Amino acid sequence: MDSLPPLDELLATAHVVSLPLTTQFRGITQREAVIFIGPEGATEFSPFTEYQDAEAATWLRAGIEFGWGELPQLFRDSIRVNATMPAVEVAQVETVLARYDGCRTVKVKVAEQGQSLDDDVARVAEVRRLMGPEGRVRLDANGGWNVDEAEHAIRTLSECDIEYVEQPCATVDELADVRKRVKYMGIPIAADESVRKASDPLEVATANAADLLIVKAQPLGGITRALDIVRVAGLPVTVSSALDTSVGLALGAHLAAAVPELPYDCGLGTASLLAADVTDKPLVARNGAIDVRRVDVSERMLRDYAAPPERDEWWRDRIRRCYALL
Repeated sequence: MDSLPPLDELLATAHVVSLPLTTQFRGITQREAVIFIGPEGATEFSPFTEYQDAEAATWLRAGIEFGWGELPQLFRDSIRVNATMPAVEVAQVETVLARYDGCRTVKVKVAEQGQSLDDDVARVAEVRRLMGPEGRVRLDANGGWNVDEAEHAIRTLSECDIEYVEQPCATVDELADVRKRVKYMGIPIAADESVRKASDPLEVATANAADLLIVKAQPLGGITRALDIVRVAGLPVTVSSALDTSVGLALGAHLAAAVPELPYDCGLGTASLLAADVTDKPLVARNGAIDVRRVDVSERMLRDYAAPPERDEWWRDRIRRCYALL
């Protein structure tokens, strides 16, 4: 979009919420987010609290675009989504999967700090058992392995028929090395952090370091910028989220609907990890898919899950700082 709404307008429409999770995820049990009410509808600003302002400002740009800008051409009105399996114990796997109605794909978190490869093998094997031979199982290491660990882990976990491995290592050079080492297994390598947290999100593609890209609307600065990256990269993509509320997932769903080719189920089913949301009609999976629609927020839920005053002010200060960077 060409211009920004006034800062005072943003702050006047801002609602800071703190939502409980059904299980610990990324080391947190509460998800904080800001919901804005723009002229085009509700939108979201929810970079994780540890992110610095320069990175968080990109998320703010995305939220502003969705609430104050125009949507691109859309190619579909529903998006098939994957279930997300946190790094839980095996006994919890079936309970987590039960929250995702009809999903044929599961993304399993692996390489969790404090856990072992044996823990990963047990969790992934249980997911494969429950999904059956026709289910799709993908892994997400969040850059938690070095190259040798990644090669060993992927070889070990390949017995569970893996769709692809997301961000096995932290750097682009490491991804390229792992991709070469595991190519004979026929398991694709996907890049996430190496796209959304990189100064050059196209470096992965130019370095032949991945077979597909994970794109997320907020971290990449909005739908328009994300679509530009998809177009120039020329690789298949999975559209994913960052533990957003249903408002943020609506933003992701509109990005997914605007991508011409979408061969993989998308990581936009994470509302099932929230014990509460900001709407009476959350974007949770139904028959393995979510609708592409704007989300109407609930004034009651915004009030019931309002963040404490000190957290509200923390987020408002963050908005002011990030706005100044745009």
